[in-house]
Amino acid sequence: MSDTVAHLIRQAAKQLGLRGIETAALDARLLLQFATDMRREEIVAEPDLILTPDLAARFWSFVERRCALEPVSRILGSREFYGREFQVTPAVLDPRADTETLIAAALPLARGKCRILDLGTGSGAIIVTLLAERPEALGVASDVSEAALGVARVNAEAQGVSGRLTLTRADWFDGIEGQFDLIVSNPPYIASAEIAGLAVDVRDFDPLGALDGGADGLAAYRRIAAGASAHLAPTGQVLVELGAGQEAGVRPLFEADGFGFKGRAFDLGGHVRCLTFGLP
Repeated sequence: MSDTVAHLIRQAAKQLGLRGIETAALDARLLLQFATDMRREEIVAEPDLILTPDLAARFWSFVERRCALEPVSRILGSREFYGREFQVTPAVLDPRADTETLIAAALPLARGKCRILDLGTGSGAIIVTLLAERPEALGVASDVSEAALGVARVNAEAQGVSGRLTLTRADWFDGIEGQFDLIVSNPPYIASAEIAGLAVDVRDFDPLGALDGGADGLAAYRRIAAGASAHLAPTGQVLVELGAGQEAGVRPLFEADGFGFKGRAFDLGGHVRCLTFGLP
């Protein structure tokens, strides 16, 4: 039958493959699971199960969206990050594995009842993960987008950390009070002129404000470097994510504002993905 689980997955994977999607088979299965609320084990156990016309149509609507190169996480409305599921909407950047590099660098520095500030929090993936991993820590997260803060709020509640997290609408440090042991951020770092040349799944589906880093891609780092010292505890540290090849541009900005370089962390592709700074 044409609408059996196995046949639908094969046909969808073939279509996705023709669009050049390398994860075609995996994507097809994930979309079918989402369309039907079936678990992977059920799909494996019942390959000849025939879907109702409504479920089959729902599945194909998701496949069409993926053929248009919409990321699977956008279709599902969620993304796994550091072992946890996070809601994603068009209002926030889709959390990616590269950002887990920042988490790994920050966790050894997050000790006891430390206070953490996450600038430009988006989905809240960074601050929520740090608070979930460090149950004594307290957090503040800011974003200029009220819609993004709403997503971060949902994720904080889902992971059980909302009682230790304050969400505030702010343009970087504007309106932020107090000092913090850790300041973390994954700011926009794509040069404005490069936005049009980004991959479709990034350019057309991530919010522009989370991508556009100004003429040279470094505008947000200037704001962070200029304001961080007033909000950093004497022994605190600042960790920022950056794009491949940007260390030479980002590091001097912090050093010019009186910060000392503390270290770098590499992503799985071997690129410097996170820099750490502290006060002298």
